[in-house]
Amino acid sequence: MHIHILGICGTFMGGIAVLAKAAGHRVTGCDANVYPPMSTQLEAQGIELIEGFDPSQTAFKPDMYVIGNVVARGNPLMEEILNQGLPYISGPQWLAEHVLQGKWVLAVAGTHGKTTTSSMLAWVLEYAGLAPGFLIGGVPENFGVSARLPQTPRQDPKSVSPFFVIEADEYDTAFFDKRSKFVHYRPRTAVLNNLEFDHADIFEDLPAIEKQFHHLVRTVPQLGLVVANQQESLDRVLARGCWSGVERIDSAQGWQVGNVDVQGRFDVFFNGERQGNVSWNLMGEHNRSNALAVIAAARHVGVAPCIAIEALNEFKNVKRRMEIKGVVNNITVYDDFAHHPTAIATTVAGLRAKVGKARILAVLEPRSNTMKLGVMKDALPESLREADAVFCYANHLGWDAAAALAPMQSKAQTFDDLSQLVQAVSRLAQPGDQILVMSNGGFGGVHQQLLQALQG
Repeated sequence: MHIHILGICGTFMGGIAVLAKAAGHRVTGCDANVYPPMSTQLEAQGIELIEGFDPSQTAFKPDMYVIGNVVARGNPLMEEILNQGLPYISGPQWLAEHVLQGKWVLAVAGTHGKTTTSSMLAWVLEYAGLAPGFLIGGVPENFGVSARLPQTPRQDPKSVSPFFVIEADEYDTAFFDKRSKFVHYRPRTAVLNNLEFDHADIFEDLPAIEKQFHHLVRTVPQLGLVVANQQESLDRVLARGCWSGVERIDSAQGWQVGNVDVQGRFDVFFNGERQGNVSWNLMGEHNRSNALAVIAAARHVGVAPCIAIEALNEFKNVKRRMEIKGVVNNITVYDDFAHHPTAIATTVAGLRAKVGKARILAVLEPRSNTMKLGVMKDALPESLREADAVFCYANHLGWDAAAALAPMQSKAQTFDDLSQLVQAVSRLAQPGDQILVMSNGGFGGVHQQLLQALQG
């Protein structure tokens, strides 16, 4: 089968491209915005990328057009596909029908932490010899790719693993299917990390998102398992009805974190019984909760908690999650995907726990659809409170970033010009400082610009 993917450079659609190529399909694709790591990953896989959505691409005559949710009516190629009556399908539906069918799907959902948690879970199953397939919205360092098909398990070299780990996004499926992506996946094991208001461009309020999460819960079979954090919004989701087993995180009757030492190591308890000690370099309460959810989900497929804990001790995190991009003159530049105020606050707090009293210079691009709308702009000052200085790239925002950050007074500066922002950060930076760059996009290659300016 030849598939042509519209919006191929998104992390999800790029993952589908990798899976389809590995399954023996011919894969081509197009997109308007091409930047690493997805563009380089696709090129390494030998997948042909085309810049833009020119209608002439119908001349490829693929068997199926796979449509990403970035594609809207008015897109010239999509309009030509519709005018000619050509076959098309959404990315999540194609994935469900051609990859997930018949698999034991482990889906990780939540407003925050999906990528890290699904990366942890895939790694734990890999460490246990289960050789899972996966599709993750980032590049786990333990694997080096964001997606792969199930492999041959260590215990049974004549078979293919039945397990598939997927980052289960609540964003809508496509312009012609407004359900959340995750309703297509039909997981046997579902992790619900947390649930807050986000995606203000498609959800009117928190109850609207809770409804979609309950749709996910309704697809989990009776013999399946829902692993859920202790949170009021998730309590409401489960109260609507749940027909499978449930294990709670941070609950007396469930999974709990025990003693946490200054290095971030912590004990794991289940129903009051100690299971072991996680010793790693990830900081923050959110990562400890993620770890508990992973141990619970892995136990559902037969991985003993002690083995899961061993695996987590060798977990290497995900690209763009507190990833060190370079160190110049004892000034460290980090890259992080944080873009929601809660994620920003968690990321800054995690770095603060790691570096102590060292100065943190936060460099922020409010780039997500929710942030562009300004729905959560008033939460930014509090989310950045632990930073010593804030530099906000305010280009193309529909709201006044300077006014939103005014409560931070002289700690915050806003810029419409990226080069001026880079110059301001490099002038302020001193040896020992930590520069934390946060964006869910390419941010104009600001990390390398900062490193070059600091070197100069």
